[in-house]
Amino acid sequence: MKKLITKIFERHDPVMKRALTPASGRAWTRPIVGDDSIYRPVENMDIMNDLPLKPSAVLIPIVERNNKYSIMLTKRSSQLKSHGGQVSFPGGRCDAGDAHAMATALREAREEINLPEGNAQIIGAMEDYETVTGYSVTPVVGFIDPDFEIIPEQREVADVFEVSLDYILDGKNHTIEKMMWKGENRHYYVFPHADHKIWGATAAMLVCFANLVNDNAN
Repeated sequence: MKKLITKIFERHDPVMKRALTPASGRAWTRPIVGDDSIYRPVENMDIMNDLPLKPSAVLIPIVERNNKYSIMLTKRSSQLKSHGGQVSFPGGRCDAGDAHAMATALREAREEINLPEGNAQIIGAMEDYETVTGYSVTPVVGFIDPDFEIIPEQREVADVFEVSLDYILDGKNHTIEKMMWKGENRHYYVFPHADHKIWGATAAMLVCFANLVNDNAN
């Protein structure tokens, strides 16, 4: 599985061009996929965010243990004003000192869960994802050596957990729900989970990842 996913990203993100794109190169570029476009075509341009977008990056950490794989996720602290209590990847908004998306993802993972950079083997990034809140998120993908002490940043992270990669790749688990938001129905992906609700942009990026792997597995 590791060799397969690595080869897929060698083709999808040659020389890690997406992972190494600086924030200035992403703020003014409209992502192909996002909260408004992944479920249906955008017909009303007024609902799209104005440029520039707020560049950010997340790490999709594939944990490797004895040829078994899972994806590490975090649950945000309920005390946070933005998306409190929601499931997310380690990540956040790009800082001025971040050279590129990969630097942001690794810095945030170090700050949020104490992941040493030496424990992450980055293999590339997927297409940027535009959130309804105006962020352009670069999902950086890497294999993680779990031999480190997870220390959640208490002000931001309430929990750290893992979900089987096989579960993520199974299209039967890519469910869609809807709710009323600002006067209209909003659709969003959900991964059914016994203990955590994995939904919204995090679930959508997991679906994009699963589709990329599944579509190129043969």
